Amino acid sequence: MSTAHTDVEQVEAANTAYYEAMERGDFEELSSLWLTPADLGVDEEYHDPADAGGISCVHPGWPVLTGRGEVLRSYALIMANTDYIQFFLTDVHVSVTGDTALVTCTENILSGGPAPEGGEELGPLVGQLVVASNVFHRTPSGWKLWSHHASPVLAENDEPEGDETPS
Repeated sequence: MSTAHTDVEQVEAANTAYYEAMERGDFEELSSLWLTPADLGVDEEYHDPADAGGISCVHPGWPVLTGRGEVLRSYALIMANTDYIQFFLTDVHVSVTGDTALVTCTENILSGGPAPEGGEELGPLVGQLVVASNVFHRTPSGWKLWSHHASPVLAENDEPEGDETPS
């Protein structure tokens, strides 16, 4: 098997692990999938890992988050406020150049929040369509996330064009 083919499979596995950790709400696993300052050659004794930059994340509708502290806090917040989430990935494309890999995909997301008034069942399930770019960097311990950028896909307007009534 060629190295390029193996790299693509390893990046696909790392990308899948990222989404599966989100679905399980496994914060420790999710944290381990992101680059650390040491992975980037930053000496943690002289730099606060939270301020070392390096990694970045954009959740749909959020500003750019940089550094492990900001990025991981955002996931802790999302996980704490999401009782159920499932990702169905489509249009997955992986390209690898050297020690950097780019994964683009469409996240078909199904999520649900807490039940109204503390009931046993989940709140209403909501579907969302998001496009994402995940950048990975090769480390001695495998491929790790460097950047995640997700943007919502706007729903098409159901009204036919030219059928607007003047106000």
